[in-house]
Amino acid sequence: MADLGDTKAAMHYYLRRNRDDLIWKLDGVSEREARTPRTATGNNMLGVVKHCLNVEAAYFGPTFGREFPTPQELVPLTAFDDDPQADWYAYETETKDGLIDLYRRVGAFADETIDQLPLDAPGQVSWWQPGRQDVTLARIVMHVTGDVARHAGHLDIMREQHDGAVGWRQDGTSIPDEYDWPAYTDKLRKLADQFD
Repeated sequence: MADLGDTKAAMHYYLRRNRDDLIWKLDGVSEREARTPRTATGNNMLGVVKHCLNVEAAYFGPTFGREFPTPQELVPLTAFDDDPQADWYAYETETKDGLIDLYRRVGAFADETIDQLPLDAPGQVSWWQPGRQDVTLARIVMHVTGDVARHAGHLDIMREQHDGAVGWRQDGTSIPDEYDWPAYTDKLRKLADQFD
């Protein structure tokens, strides 16, 4: 476990943990089910993973003058000119296992950037608005950790809707065992109905 008394180590620990938790949510999900849209805007489990891996590759790569070793595996910024959702779904040529492997490699690449640079290392986010593009590694680690955590939450809900699998982390669900969930949801429904 990381030395959580060290700011950089703690920040890096939470990013890695969120990344691992996000990937874990696809365990046991079929290729089809990973791609199936779960919301009116097309959110799907595999698309969330693809989005997050591209986010990490960009923020911990070009922002700090680095390039992912196989950039052709990533969604280029120019793809968003034709399809603003280009990184939110898997193409026919991509697979669940392939994208998870790519995310693990992107994670190792991002980890190298974090390990090699001090928290005050300057960077520039070219796709942000002019005047707001200058950043530090600390800001990017916090920004990406928040983004990955938010999307891990999306996956939590999509996975529960898919097959009832719940839990905060692989090593501990944080969900009470042997709880009467139908009674609980009925109670909440009754509380909500009081406000019709």
